[in-house]
Amino acid sequence: MENVTEKEVIEASAPQASAEDTEVPLDKNVRLMSPTRMVVRRFFRSKLSIVGLIMVVGLFLFSFAGPLIYTEWGEIELDESGKTEYSVSETSYTVDGKEYTVRQTTEKSLKDNFLAPPSSEHILGTDNEGYDIFVRLMYGGRISLIVSFIAVFLITILGVIMGGIAGFFGGAVDNIIMRLCDILICLPGIPILLIISTILDASEIDAKYRIYLLMIYLTFISWPGTARLVRGQILSLREQEYMVAAEAMGYSVSRKIFKHLVPNVMPQLIVSMSLSLGSMILYEATLSYLNLGVKAPYAAWGTMINIISTNQDILQNHLNVWVPAGVCIVIAVLGFNFIGDGLRDALDPKARR
Repeated sequence: MENVTEKEVIEASAPQASAEDTEVPLDKNVRLMSPTRMVVRRFFRSKLSIVGLIMVVGLFLFSFAGPLIYTEWGEIELDESGKTEYSVSETSYTVDGKEYTVRQTTEKSLKDNFLAPPSSEHILGTDNEGYDIFVRLMYGGRISLIVSFIAVFLITILGVIMGGIAGFFGGAVDNIIMRLCDILICLPGIPILLIISTILDASEIDAKYRIYLLMIYLTFISWPGTARLVRGQILSLREQEYMVAAEAMGYSVSRKIFKHLVPNVMPQLIVSMSLSLGSMILYEATLSYLNLGVKAPYAAWGTMINIISTNQDILQNHLNVWVPAGVCIVIAVLGFNFIGDGLRDALDPKARR
């Protein structure tokens, strides 16, 4: 009998690997796709997402780069280049038997460029005060876009902080924060805005900054929706295995909330923010239309439409005065909604394409 070594015995007793179990080397030309790249690819595959992106980028270029190119007229610059009419009046009187006649010439400006039709001088014409409509559309877009982004950004920050604390701690802390949310949701928005607007009028605050103060109030009453979204997500995530591991590692509460929980809620937050931008633009336009936002002579899309509320002639016969502002509002809201829908589909983990 031949001598058999221990090594040969071990090799003989070990199961033989089948062809299916043999590791197949990956092709060097095959590249793994990162999650971020996959989301971007899904987003740009949607035609509506691309249309929405073009709408929003176009509005930003129009509002912020437009005034740098079209510098013929300013935001609060009136066109007073109308024809001038002169009227002559005569007054006769007698002094010491002699008759004297005094002629008085009065100059009157007809201001023909008020409600002027579209022309090479004014691309979209002028309004009833002589302001260039095309220029005011640009500056009005700045107000609407800046205010909306600031408000949504602040709402998201407050909602993440309050919702994260409520969802992580639960118990009494959760009850207090959620009851505060219930109270804020029950506040009547428009009546309180009327009161605040009256106070701002009495305080003689610059008309250009009134809308920012009003949007701070809107931020204060609008964060409960985001807080509830974050709280619901965190309640389902805090019992996951990685949170148990974070607890065992002794991480601080702030790190567990903002390092491990909030990043997992970001897809829902991004979609919520994109959809909220359209709603906030409508809110700002409504405030300006009700004369609660930006005051003349400064421009806002809602303020430009407000003209038709007091002048039926402009509503019926001068569409160039108010229709462009309405079109800009529609484009902005649709653009942000299309982007929000695209992000929702792109960030869906169940999507396979």
